[in-house]
Amino acid sequence: MYLTKKTYIGANYDHNNVTGTIEIKKDGKVIPIKFNRVSEITEQVGYWRKANQIHNWFVLHCQNGDDECQNTHISIGQLEDLLITCKKVIQDNDLAEELLPISQGFFFGGTEYDEYYYNDIEYTIELIESLLLEDNTDSDFYYQSSW
Repeated sequence: MYLTKKTYIGANYDHNNVTGTIEIKKDGKVIPIKFNRVSEITEQVGYWRKANQIHNWFVLHCQNGDDECQNTHISIGQLEDLLITCKKVIQDNDLAEELLPISQGFFFGGTEYDEYYYNDIEYTIELIESLLLEDNTDSDFYYQSSW
């Protein structure tokens, strides 16, 4: 389960007046990236493993109930809604089943409201809070699962 942030820079268009360089090495070998070809930067900003309650929230609130492992645009407002929901569940565990119910399925992980369930929610809170502190003016977020 991945949350990515795509930031448009438009270095591939001269009129955007974007300057800079990219120097990336992998195992000591330079990866040739031509800066003037870069239209956007994609970062993996969040990763969950078998956090089925979080996955279920994205499916129900962002993917119209369709769980096809599709790449789905997530608005800042939707991230804020998930953050609020997670905080409510942490503040009152009795709301867990109502607000962030578990989801059963192939590769979906545990089905108990246990420490792993709440750890995933705490991680989600920390993740979203940190993302909301960033300048996201030219950025879009996307959620995608892969089973």
